[in-house]
Parts: sequence; C-alpha cells; structure tokens
Amino acid sequence: MHDGSPRPPDFPLRGAWGFTLSVPAPRTRTATGSALAALAALALAAGCGAPRTEATALARSQPASVPVPSVSPSPALTARATEDLRNPPQVVSHDGLLKTRIVVERRKVRLAGRELWALTYNGMYMPPTLRLRPGDRMEVSFENRLDEQTNLHVHGMHVSPVGDSDNIFLTVEPGKSSTYRYAFPKSLEPGTYWYHPHPHTLSAGQTAGGMAGLIVVDGLDDYLPAALRGITERVVALKDFQLVGDEVKTANLKIGAPTTRTVNGQLDPRIRIRPGETQLWRLANIGANIFYKVQLPGTRFHVVAQDGYPVNRVYSVDSLVIPAGARYDVLVQGPKAGVSELRTLPYNTGKAGNQFPLATLATVRSEGEPMRPATLPTTFAPVDDLGKEPVAGRKTVTFTENKAGTVFYINHKLFDHHRVDFRAKLNTVEEWTIKNDSDEVHSFHVHTNDFQVMSINGKPQTNYGFQDTVDVPPRGNMVVRIRFLDYPGKTVLHCHILNHEDAGMMAVLQIEK
Repeated sequence: MHDGSPRPPDFPLRGAWGFTLSVPAPRTRTATGSALAALAALALAAGCGAPRTEATALARSQPASVPVPSVSPSPALTARATEDLRNPPQVVSHDGLLKTRIVVERRKVRLAGRELWALTYNGMYMPPTLRLRPGDRMEVSFENRLDEQTNLHVHGMHVSPVGDSDNIFLTVEPGKSSTYRYAFPKSLEPGTYWYHPHPHTLSAGQTAGGMAGLIVVDGLDDYLPAALRGITERVVALKDFQLVGDEVKTANLKIGAPTTRTVNGQLDPRIRIRPGETQLWRLANIGANIFYKVQLPGTRFHVVAQDGYPVNRVYSVDSLVIPAGARYDVLVQGPKAGVSELRTLPYNTGKAGNQFPLATLATVRSEGEPMRPATLPTTFAPVDDLGKEPVAGRKTVTFTENKAGTVFYINHKLFDHHRVDFRAKLNTVEEWTIKNDSDEVHSFHVHTNDFQVMSINGKPQTNYGFQDTVDVPPRGNMVVRIRFLDYPGKTVLHCHILNHEDAGMMAVLQIEK
C-alpha cells in the first residue's frame, strides 16, 4: 500500500470551456481541498444528465466512415521551444474512490499552435491523468458523442476483464452512455499506466485521433530513499498525430507517414532542471503505432519502473526504445548548465517495417543553483522470479502477415471475438513462446496479467521485473512466463501496433477457474 505520502499540488489554468482546470505543479506533492473541488468540476464540466445504457456486445467488423479524407498527411510540424512543459490536469482518488466522467467527442482543440479537429476526452487532446492508490476503486461515467462505437481500456492494469470492468468486448454506441467500475487489488503495482479505446477495427484511428491519457498508481516513493521522496515529478507523455488540413487524421493511417510528435500535447516544450537535481520522469508512449528511441545526450535514464511494475534493481541506459503502449519511470539527474534536446533517434523496425527519423521531443534547460547529485538506489522493489515457479503449460503464439503487409494473424488466424484461441488455468504459471515469422517488429501485449521475459532469440534476459508490452524482433522469438492471478474470464492478447491489431493480429484468451 502507499505510505500516505502527499501528491503533487495543483495550480489553476483556464480551460477551453471557460472553467478552471486543475493542473499539477511539477515540484511538490500536497493536494488541497480547493484542488479537489476543481478536479470535481473538471470531471463534471463536459455535461450531465445523459441517459446511461448498457454497452453492447462487440460486433462491428468494418470501421465507420469518418470525416477525414484519405490523403497523405502534411509534413511534421516543428517549432522552437517557447513554453514550459505542463503536467496534464489530474483527477485524484479520495477516500479510496476515483469517480469521474469522460465525454468522448470530436471537437477543435488548440494543438501545436493551430486550431485542429481531434478526437477528445472531455474536450482535451491531452486529457486528465487519473491518479489513484493500490486497493482503490474507480467509477467512470462514459458518454460517447462520436458517430461510431467506442469503449475504454485501462492498459496494463491488473483488474477484472469481465462485467463492467476492463472488458474490451463491450462497446458504447454513438449517443449512448455507460459506467465502468473497477475494483483494483491492494497488490496493484505502483507506476504509470494509460487509458485508451479498444473497439476492434477502430482502436488505431481513435487512439491516433487523440483518445489517450495517463493513469498513475502511487507508491513508487515507498522504494525510494528518503532523500528522493517528493522530488519533482514530470509526465512525459509521447503522443503523435498526422495532419490533413485542419484535422488530425483518424482513417487510413500509414505508420511510416509524416507525424508530429508532442510531449503532453505540446510541441517541443521546455523542461527545466537544475544541474545535479534528480527528477522522476514518467515516459509513456501513448500513441497508436510509432516507436520512439528516446535519448537525452550526456544524461542516462535510471529505470525504476517499467510498464507500471517497479524494478527489483535499478538499471541505467543511454537510450530507451519505447514501442506504442510501453512506459518507463526513470530518474534523471540534471546535466551541467546549458541547453540540450530530448530526442528520439532514428529507428528501423525491419525491412517490411518502417524507418522512423530523428526528431526533437523537448528542449531541456539545465539552469539555476547547482545541486549535489543524490546517491541513486541500486536495489529497489522485491524480486519476483517466475523462473523458479513450476510451469503448468506451454503455448506458442505466432505472428504472421500477408505479403502486402495489410492483413495480420496470430497462429494463422484473424481475430474473432466469438472464438477462444488460448485457455489458461487461474493460479498457474505458463511459459509461452512468441514467434515473429515476419520481416518487421511486432509488439506483444497481453491484458490482465503482466509477464516476465525469459529470453529473446535464445538469449536469457535479466529479470528486472514484469512487463506488459515488449517487442519481438523480425524472424525472431521471445519466451515469456505468465502468472494468472485473481481474475478469471475472457481477455485478449495482441500486437500493440494498433494498425496491426485492427487488421487481425489479436486473439482471445480464456482464463478458467
């Protein structure tokens, strides 16, 4: 459980609807009553009184028409850093309950210095961060004002996949509402998660259109030394969009097309840090398809959590490859005084894949009174090693695609929500081999339970902790072990390149008592 350490305070910012949003300041962790009141206003401001209906069974086989034309997007937008990075507004749990309202609609937003049509949660391209503690409950009143069905998925979270919880087989039809209810276990790991739509064939376009936000589960402070508790915390949500005229493109997405990369919905914002200061950055790729290889020249990332799972041993890297859906919580220490670029390096996903170019994400200004660099932790969270557990079963999951790269399969089958592809027993550990029989990277993601990577291409992997989204190299394989805990029911596994998922690369997993 969280030790009760306070959370970041809020300062007011005028919202697009003319009411006050609560935006977390990056430097302290104390919530106030007035901040909670403002958060309540944020949760309710999108409207009330709409009738609620039960979500319908997932049935749509083809995407609905959308107003974005099927033309190539414009070149990526660029700009000089002119504003400081802002953490998104927050909705915070209170007395064990996070209760909020999410309204989904297409509307114009201020984005990259322009007024653009986008798909929004509560009228925002970068919607509120939902912040809770292990053992909390969450209730989301969800209204769909789009002209197509949608739903809500809490990515990476260990929670029930059935009923009105994290059930991606349910959808909310246009003009309808539903309420999602989640009861998170006290064992829920602290770290960074996210929420996004998951209706089959529509996931990529809706996520790329803007429907993605963060979830933070508090508790990482429990593992930090006292000197590092309450340090500056920054959300670094990596979110890209393809632009056609004055619209964010949501249909006929091409993964390798020009795309504008934002941080928290901002174009090249300034990140301020003092020389030697230690900050906690929550790096999260909450886009639909593209990869990032994130680097801050001269500075190493010290990883304390991956995919919402605290590491058992802190490790340090010069760069991080972050596929769509993955998250890393890292400690960053301010370099010597000066200006540097947080950037994504060129990255190639294979001869049948895409080549992503070098791009600037943010400008980092190291300035002010230098600080003595803190001693960083080495050991961190408790070790959980599935390599020591008995294996109840073994399975093979094979990713393939057609020659044109337009249709994608798991075990040579297209997704069918009526068919169960894999079965597992609750309270057992299984070993799965994920084979990639294609010439491009695919990202393996499974709902409900995280997994431990045992090996990649036969090379044993260091166990830093569990993950939920990991790349499988072209013509390669990955061996993972999964412990099925707490929640029986029907769930899914898929490639988290959402274009691939929508085009068939998803399968049904039934977890049985």
